[in-house]
Amino acid sequence: MTRSAGAPVVVGVDGSAAALDAVRVAVREAEYRQRPLRVVHAFIWPLTGAPLTPVPGAPVTAGLRNQAEEYVREAVEQARKISPDLRITGVVVDGAPTPVLVEEAQEAVLTVLGHRGLGGFAGLLLGSVTVQVSARAKSPVLVVRGEPRADGPVVVGVDGSPLSTAAVAFAFEEAARRDAPLLALHAWLFPTPVGPGDILPLVYDLDAVEGEEERTLAESLAGFAERYPQVQVRHRVVRGSPARVLVEASKSAQLVVVGAHGRGALGGLLLGSVSHAVLHHGHSPLAIVRHPAG
Repeated sequence: MTRSAGAPVVVGVDGSAAALDAVRVAVREAEYRQRPLRVVHAFIWPLTGAPLTPVPGAPVTAGLRNQAEEYVREAVEQARKISPDLRITGVVVDGAPTPVLVEEAQEAVLTVLGHRGLGGFAGLLLGSVTVQVSARAKSPVLVVRGEPRADGPVVVGVDGSPLSTAAVAFAFEEAARRDAPLLALHAWLFPTPVGPGDILPLVYDLDAVEGEEERTLAESLAGFAERYPQVQVRHRVVRGSPARVLVEASKSAQLVVVGAHGRGALGGLLLGSVSHAVLHHGHSPLAIVRHPAG
């Protein structure tokens, strides 16, 4: 996941508690990477024609523009309390959240978003912003929920696709930075029956299928263990729903990493049911990787 040496970690803020959770995680991620932190608020109100300045008789600190700037000030102050030596900047950018964040992600090494928010980031998880940004962002997107665990493994979902390989690369980097073990999971299912009484799985040689799935996982991990000898690696092939497997693994993980799109059992990961299941029901931050490393 290479970017220019000055590429920042970007965090989206909106004045919510979830956004401040994201700021705390973003500070740690910036420290891990020795990168600056850029705090961004997407200020959508100019697009609506709403009055931005205080109404007559209101305090000079009132008004939507001042409120937006206060969101950024609060987040920057919180970040500086955590890491006084970290280079931190804050900015209010006019525009809707998705295009603003996608543009910011162009030059970012990582984009961090809160699990839920207010204002410009309202309904971040349940709405379209996280999905759209993760689908279009050039940098990996880290979605934060609450205070992450300090222990537990980094978990990566593997399906053998190019973006799955990119997710594996990102997961190894994160495990090395965090001094954490890595758990690589590959989940697979038999083809869905096509009609009543269909016993399609019986025509499969279970040992042969499991062997092929094991090879898929091994090929996806090849080379990374040698590149990161300090990372303790475990890998498991599981017959079952990828969504359930990753949600269950997230209970003890400090981070779950997935590719934005995949194939096979993890196909359509970002826009399909698997990513939504992990976003809705997972118990750890989720990193979504869209582009191959390099």
